[in-house]
Amino acid sequence: MTTSMPAGRDQPPGERGDLLDPRCPTRQLLDRIGTKWTSMTVKVLAEEAPGELRFTELRRGIPGISQKMLSATLQSLVRDGLVARRVEPTVPPAVHYRLTELGLSLETPLSALRVWAETHMPEIDRNNQLAAETSN
Repeated sequence: MTTSMPAGRDQPPGERGDLLDPRCPTRQLLDRIGTKWTSMTVKVLAEEAPGELRFTELRRGIPGISQKMLSATLQSLVRDGLVARRVEPTVPPAVHYRLTELGLSLETPLSALRVWAETHMPEIDRNNQLAAETSN
């Protein structure tokens, strides 16, 4: 159900946003965390929680991610307050990452999404295969 009032950060508690409105909190969150790299980074950091991981350890834990993409993903997560970054003043500097409490609270819904995907992706794949066969 949507409300007639515009969705935004100042909406009253309990009011639901309109996903089609760019100010909708759900839409804003999906814009920030809706990439596979973000969810994988949160998952890998959650497995280490409450501990920290260095950049290279994180990269090893996320197959296929480039150094540039991991760096951009971490910068975004740090900016949003989901990940904390700690730099040791060594040469070269040792940089450590960990989930904040806010970031850790994101692991539960992301885990639920992974469970849903593992349950339903075979059916979605079958539907895609059937659609491809009938279009030929």
